[in-house]
Amino acid sequence: MAWFRKDKKPRQPRAERLEIPTDAWEKCEACAHTDIRENFVRNSNVCPACDYHRRFRAHEYAALLLDEHSLEEKDVDLASVDPLEFPEYPNRLKKALKNAGDHDAILTLSGLMHQMPVNLGVMDFAFMGGSMGSVVGEKIARLGQRSLEKKWPLIVLSCSGGARMQEGVLSLMQMAKTAAMLSQLAERRIPFVSILTNPTTGGVSASFAMLGDAILAEPGAVIGFAGPRVIKQTLGQDLPEGFQTAEFLLSHGIVDQVVHRHHLKRMVGQLLRHMSGKPAATGWASF
Repeated sequence: MAWFRKDKKPRQPRAERLEIPTDAWEKCEACAHTDIRENFVRNSNVCPACDYHRRFRAHEYAALLLDEHSLEEKDVDLASVDPLEFPEYPNRLKKALKNAGDHDAILTLSGLMHQMPVNLGVMDFAFMGGSMGSVVGEKIARLGQRSLEKKWPLIVLSCSGGARMQEGVLSLMQMAKTAAMLSQLAERRIPFVSILTNPTTGGVSASFAMLGDAILAEPGAVIGFAGPRVIKQTLGQDLPEGFQTAEFLLSHGIVDQVVHRHHLKRMVGQLLRHMSGKPAATGWASF
């Protein structure tokens, strides 16, 4: 009675095993919200649950701030060396280049922002904690010189742990070098906008990062010179909670505005057009 009997065929094993990539999911460092990586990417790496601004890479900031197809990288041939023969420094440089790319701790570009030409420098924490060495100072100085020559506004986005200890006094000299260049921009009344992200500390916060005509910061960014423990030991007293956050500095007049990453390009564009006395581009709404 084959009509009432179903012959079972042996099940063939699958030729390949489907596996979820290890980087398909990411977790927010602030609230532990876990989501598909693509959701973080689409939201400019801002947590969709708590709005925490996670770390952004230099090339991602460049794409966020500048108009599409207008980016032109500058000074790609500059590379860090080991002038003091600091132990293990060459190996750390090789590792940093492998992790972060070939632009040292800062990416410098020229491009358009709402059809307005600008010079942009973006620090990258992935390269030795965004530490400022001789290359970082030189790139910022050259970027400032181009702004002087072309009378283009200058924008520098900071994300750094401070001066690079492996270059000793040479890294500390970059504080004065960048400040001197910015003073020339101020004399020529060429706008300079400084954007502070998490973290902006050490010699970077003590030099060019705090010399902007307008100083903006991302929400929750840690901004300061020394760490809370060192400051507490020096002063010998308790410190206010969150005293090194962007919001605390805004309330005390150190930062001009705390701006969400989604609105950063529009806000900077509006500031530059106001400082430059240029009309808004067609179809461009004010923030």
